[in-house]
Amino acid sequence: MESLGELLKSWPAGQSLTEQAERKLAELMREPLIGKLLDKYPDLNEDVLRLNLNRVYQYVTEYRSCSNCPGLDQCPNDYEGHYTLLSSETVNGLTQLYDRKVSCKKYLARQTEDAIRSRIRSFYVDDSALRRGYSSDEILTTDLERAKAVGQVLRYIDRTKDSGLQEEGLYLAGRFGTGKTFLMCYLLQELAKAGYSGVIVYMPDFVEDLKALMHEPGKLKETVEMMKETDLLIFDDIGAENLNPWVRDHVLGAILNYRMERKPTFYTSNYDLDALERHFSFTSKDGDELHKGQRLMDRVRPYVEVVMVTGENKRGRK
Repeated sequence: MESLGELLKSWPAGQSLTEQAERKLAELMREPLIGKLLDKYPDLNEDVLRLNLNRVYQYVTEYRSCSNCPGLDQCPNDYEGHYTLLSSETVNGLTQLYDRKVSCKKYLARQTEDAIRSRIRSFYVDDSALRRGYSSDEILTTDLERAKAVGQVLRYIDRTKDSGLQEEGLYLAGRFGTGKTFLMCYLLQELAKAGYSGVIVYMPDFVEDLKALMHEPGKLKETVEMMKETDLLIFDDIGAENLNPWVRDHVLGAILNYRMERKPTFYTSNYDLDALERHFSFTSKDGDELHKGQRLMDRVRPYVEVVMVTGENKRGRK
């Protein structure tokens, strides 16, 4: 923003700076904003404003900028997303004018959005699903066939906001493209607004990366600890991964063993729970190990509310 000094220097020659300043003061005194300031602080007078002309000029100029806001990224004020606010106080007969910077609504909204995003981490999941904002009404009416499932998710969000983290998570099962991942991203976003941290993991890619992390124990431990400790953990498209015994028993099992009865875990899958147990029971290395699958499901089945997500396949729909 151009300063008052720069403005006065740019005025036509032939007038002293004092004359130019007096003209600028007279112009500012005609501003309705200054009239409101004088009404609010009756001890203020023209002499005090003259002594604080630069503050008064900045106050009016930034108010005009905010009234015609071009957007936060194009904010013309000295400090992006802030404007000058004036106040006055009279002590022992001496009236002083004070200025301070105040955050605008757009700046505060961006801070809130940044704080929400900082609480959520995604692995191999499209971040656009986490960034886009939706209202609960929009989600309910997008596909009426899945309204029952949406209602369960919304009620879960409300319960968590009202009474804190639940021991039980949600298991969203249904056909391809019915919006299971989207509903979990919405849940993460809404609960991040309430201060909860969350991680969403696309299981097929995650399992493949885990095999590489076997040779990086430090990074593996950091990843597993994060998934143990986050408030909300979502395993997206579980059942589509190519499991080996080590991932199943020593990684996935360790995470679920730690979280059960502590923090909720969520799942999206094309399998129901029985089919998922059969999936966990078979690995390409050892074949069928029914007891291993059952043991892992003992850390899943009792700790989820099943949500059947029906509706049309939205993938590829224009």
